[in-house]
Amino acid sequence: MKNALILLSGGQDSTTCLFWAKSKFNKLMAIGFDYNQRHIMELECAKKICDHEKIQFEIIKLNKIFSNSALIDKNKDLNTNHPLNKNLPNSFVPGRNLIFLSIASAYAVNNNINNIIIGVCEADYSGYPDCRKKFIDSIKDSIFLAHDKNIKIHTPLMHLNKAKIWKLAKELRILDIIINYTMTDYNGSKNKNEWGFGKLDNPASLLRSKGYFEAKKNKWL
Repeated sequence: MKNALILLSGGQDSTTCLFWAKSKFNKLMAIGFDYNQRHIMELECAKKICDHEKIQFEIIKLNKIFSNSALIDKNKDLNTNHPLNKNLPNSFVPGRNLIFLSIASAYAVNNNINNIIIGVCEADYSGYPDCRKKFIDSIKDSIFLAHDKNIKIHTPLMHLNKAKIWKLAKELRILDIIINYTMTDYNGSKNKNEWGFGKLDNPASLLRSKGYFEAKKNKWL
């Protein structure tokens, strides 16, 4: 049986990956991470989606591991540069995907799962170095060396910009789910728009909104 573990935040990208995976694998399991993110309600969205789709979902707490990010500290400005690296946005969480994938690999090995799915995207990666294909390829090699087991890491969004991610959601027939049941907004805003929940005061909602209207202009939706 082909099975897979998906890293599910409850946001647009990982939810799109979840439904992409449903057409590829016989059985899915999902994990999400509580790392004191300011939009932690995204995990509530993930749970609701998994409950509806009858997919096992587990939240792993990493409350005291991450720091130095506006995505964790509500007193920091989301719309400025990162204090540790001026080339990165302040929403960057150092070590996040590195730790997420390391934990996911252990979870996969212990559950006899050979595939991991993560919704990273190099085209619209907001300056996050841990969303690049080069990083994914390197940690895949490290996971093999750590476990002596070949685990594939699937990144179906890697080369898609946000407009094309909306297009994929339309092709998967999940536009209603993305718009009404996912949370991408970094502040967890429940302000409802044509493109879903959020306010245009943070990079995540700006990117989501821009991609939606670009896809709409291209008649992909």
